[in-house]
Amino acid sequence: MSDVLPEEVRALAEAVGPEPDELVEEMDARAEREGFPTVGPAVGGWLALLARVVDARRVFEFGSGFGYSAYWFARELPADGEVVLTEVDREELDDAREYFERAGLADRARFEHGDAVETVTGYEGPFDVVLVDNEKSRYVEAFEAVRGKVREGGLVLADNAVTAGPIDRTDVLALLRGETVEASDASRGIADYLGHVRNAEGFETALLPLGEGVAVSAKRA
Repeated sequence: MSDVLPEEVRALAEAVGPEPDELVEEMDARAEREGFPTVGPAVGGWLALLARVVDARRVFEFGSGFGYSAYWFARELPADGEVVLTEVDREELDDAREYFERAGLADRARFEHGDAVETVTGYEGPFDVVLVDNEKSRYVEAFEAVRGKVREGGLVLADNAVTAGPIDRTDVLALLRGETVEASDASRGIADYLGHVRNAEGFETALLPLGEGVAVSAKRA
């Protein structure tokens, strides 16, 4: 569990947010059992809410794992909506497909095996919501690959904006302040991304300090 917020705050966020269904609970149990990194139900509830707020119809994910975050999105999409899942691990992508089929949501999902940045070049916009959750050193590359395909008023969300594995939030902050530190590639990738989107023309960015941190960038109208 992330230490971004106290455990009590995380529990409150989960209690206030949307009620997880049986499939979410099953995926949560799997993530706990396998130590698999997912956004968790507190952030999942925020993903669902943000999708509703912008009346999302099309979502693109850079990195989907076994489909956890995509499932939170898919539940909010209309019947003719679409979420594009990308994953380099074929077995995880197959698991995501199975979860979606069991939930009756496979018809609003596209499952793309391979590099997410390469995959998005084959798609035309507009997308209403984009989730960046691939290699941290490639977050800026992912943003640049998709920014022109995000509609006005749409959102680009980046997970692990505060911490995760080799990411040290103290180093990230120091890098954003222009200080010289010996940081991991992942920390540098996150710092580069946050600095990049903070200054990206046509976007406004804020940080959601929940889970492992989500940077929320809205495309101005």
